[in-house]
Amino acid sequence: MADKPTSGEILGVPYNFERPSMSRMLSSYWKPGKGMLVEKPFGVGYTLNLANWRSWVVVLVAGVLLWHQEQSTSSQEQETQDDPVEVIVDDDEN
Repeated sequence: MADKPTSGEILGVPYNFERPSMSRMLSSYWKPGKGMLVEKPFGVGYTLNLANWRSWVVVLVAGVLLWHQEQSTSSQEQETQDDPVEVIVDDDEN
């Protein structure tokens, strides 16, 4: 029975299912001189290269968007906690 390959490419997308070591994990996220995206150390696809300044811009934008979403969610929760409203019904049947 033939062994299945643990790493390679399918339709141009890299995969790697070898057991990751700590040094391989760290070195795959920090590759100076490489582009913004690098192959994942484990799994399918690409990940951010933290040695590239563009990756930090992506992380910063994602953080700002997450913060903005949390702020809008908390303000919506505060708006739904209104005080009770007094309703006056006029039953004048003239």
